[in-house]
Amino acid sequence: MTLMRKAAGKIVYGTGQLLSFIFDLFIGIAEITVGLVIGIARGFAALIGMGGCLILFLLFSPFGLMILFNPITLLVILFFIIFPILGQKFISFLKYWRYIITEYLYDLGSYLMDGKGQHKSFSEYGHKYQKMEEERIRQEREKRQEQQQKEWEERFRQWQRYQRQGNGQYWQGQGSYTGQQTYANPITEFKQKYTKSCDMLGLPYDTDKYQVKLAYRKKAKEYHPDINKSSDATSRFQQINDAYEFLSDENIERYKSIGS
Repeated sequence: MTLMRKAAGKIVYGTGQLLSFIFDLFIGIAEITVGLVIGIARGFAALIGMGGCLILFLLFSPFGLMILFNPITLLVILFFIIFPILGQKFISFLKYWRYIITEYLYDLGSYLMDGKGQHKSFSEYGHKYQKMEEERIRQEREKRQEQQQKEWEERFRQWQRYQRQGNGQYWQGQGSYTGQQTYANPITEFKQKYTKSCDMLGLPYDTDKYQVKLAYRKKAKEYHPDINKSSDATSRFQQINDAYEFLSDENIERYKSIGS
């Protein structure tokens, strides 16, 4: 019985390794395909941007409109818009099931072979994966906040150094070449971004970190693409996340120290 159990455990464990390889193969193909489609779409967008008025003129000419409203052209445009969105969701779906199935088989195989470990249900692995994803997203957000904070600190540091050196008055935009490096005053841009972020989350400008967290949870739940099926849910959800990342404790204190 023990030998049969160990043999069954090896088969189960080996099946998990095989499925892991198959899942990784499909995930790799999907990621390459989605990345290629996104790259082509960005290339076309850049080409149109470089063409400027000439491209717009050609597109809205009789011949351009005939091509633009051709069913095949519309299908191609829809493909480049919809495919990346569905592709990313499909990749997330594959990663989710790869983790649940392979971890389930690994643990079951180990349990059959040596009697160690704990055999869990599929739902438990699903909850564990969701927690792991939440932790990964939290860590990525903290890294972005830290990087953003460093960038703002550097901009304010450069502006203060520039003012101390007496290299001129307030400057913003391209300006004329003077042979000296100049810096834009970051205060105006910072205030605009701060007020826009507060407005996005429905917060007063004298908010605090607790209000920010509560407002973010409410808005994120309202506009999460898995719950909200409106056409602008994804973009609104991204804007809500961007606003939450910007409204760090440091930026709230910086806004209060600058003054309204």
